[in-house]
Amino acid sequence: MASLRVLPLLLCAPLLAAPPAARSLTLREALAQALRANLQVEEARESRAYTQAGATIAEGAFDWNLTGSFSYLRQDSAATRALYPLGPYATTEGTLWSRNLGLGLQKPFTWGGSFQTTYTPSYALSSGTYRDPATGALLGRFNTKAPYSGAFSASYSQALLRGFGRTATEAPLRAARKGSQAADAQFELARIALVASTEAQYWDLVYAAQNLANAESALALAEEQLADNRGKVREGTLPEIEITSADAAVAQQKRTLIAARSQLRNANDTLFRTLYPDENTFTDLVPLDPPEPRVQAMDEAEGERTALTHRPELAIARLRREASGLLRAAAENRLLPQLNAYVTYTATSDTYGALGPVNGELGRGDYPGYGVGLSFALPLGNRAAKGSLTQARADERLNELGLRDLELAIRLQVRLAFENVESARAGVEAAREARRFREADLAAEQKKYENGLSTNFFVFAKQNDLNAARATELQARIAYAKAVTALEQAMGTLLQARGFADPS
Repeated sequence: MASLRVLPLLLCAPLLAAPPAARSLTLREALAQALRANLQVEEARESRAYTQAGATIAEGAFDWNLTGSFSYLRQDSAATRALYPLGPYATTEGTLWSRNLGLGLQKPFTWGGSFQTTYTPSYALSSGTYRDPATGALLGRFNTKAPYSGAFSASYSQALLRGFGRTATEAPLRAARKGSQAADAQFELARIALVASTEAQYWDLVYAAQNLANAESALALAEEQLADNRGKVREGTLPEIEITSADAAVAQQKRTLIAARSQLRNANDTLFRTLYPDENTFTDLVPLDPPEPRVQAMDEAEGERTALTHRPELAIARLRREASGLLRAAAENRLLPQLNAYVTYTATSDTYGALGPVNGELGRGDYPGYGVGLSFALPLGNRAAKGSLTQARADERLNELGLRDLELAIRLQVRLAFENVESARAGVEAAREARRFREADLAAEQKKYENGLSTNFFVFAKQNDLNAARATELQARIAYAKAVTALEQAMGTLLQARGFADPS
């Protein structure tokens, strides 16, 4: 029975637990948290690392390459042959033991050359017997006295036409490095977009919180008016019909309050998910900053110049244009014939009973060999290279046109952003004046009502007008804050203005 009494308490424990405490935060704290924890920034960071790895891959084309090989062979054999010219025949049976080692080093260079060197010591030992083919009698034995030998070679090849120079050979590497720089700009662009969207969500929460406060104030005022009307009805100084109109006003304000609470909850959850993507339980957020942004003193022309310097999109477009120019120059080089010059050096050794003398001869170059030469190749038609060049030129032209179009679009964005800021600033001033007039208008109407010169209908109408004016003023301030954010985003200075210029 005791356990049955405890069971309801256990079931109700989650309902009785204290709700998580609300979190107060400034706009800067919200932006810092978003940049630190948002999944979109993490995705952009990983995308940047992936792209930057492409430059490392391209650099690998010019790495030193060490090669090595080893082989071992044991081969039994038999043959019938003359022991010496015009001599008797004998059956030869023997075994060959062979070990071969190869070491090499290769290096392509960015100017179109290639170097290669190899060292190949070898060991070959043969031993066996000579026997009479008729009787099988042993006639003698043989054994290799000097099984060790070796060779060393070095060669250098240089492209003279196709593939000559860094313009041809380094084009993929330089283009990859441009892509790496573009990845940095793309990462900055993602951070800018996150800051802009987080600011908008923060101001939406500020609006929703203030709008709820206004709705609560309006409901309190309507309830106060209802209580006052009931008192006057009891005193007989006001007809009972006025209670009905006051009740209707209270009901209307309650509906407005319910909608305001829902709007606040939605705005809170949207911002919370942006700031804390790893938390499963939503918590109330309390924004501390009012929508009163500071705008840099800057005219439209200066804003356009700033945007053309700071916008990450333009940096990305310029880098793409430069990369396409590099690839186009490399494609032009591939139209040339293949003409290579090469020089070689070889050293060999005599055979010895140990490896040391072999290496000594190779090191001294006792038996050197030298060679020079040219190689030539010309694909007839060379349609593959011509098609690649056509594509490269078209890509470069597309990137150039895209850059020019983007510059025009950004200039227009800055112009519209300046106009929106000025319009929003004027809207704030107008809404503030309208709200002041509505406050004075309501105060005058309430005095007339207290003196019996007005009715509930007109008082409630003035209250609704004031509520609407307050909401309009708040919307205007939020719109101004968002317009400032859009302007700074259009100029590419949003991160600097918020103190987040350096990626964290």
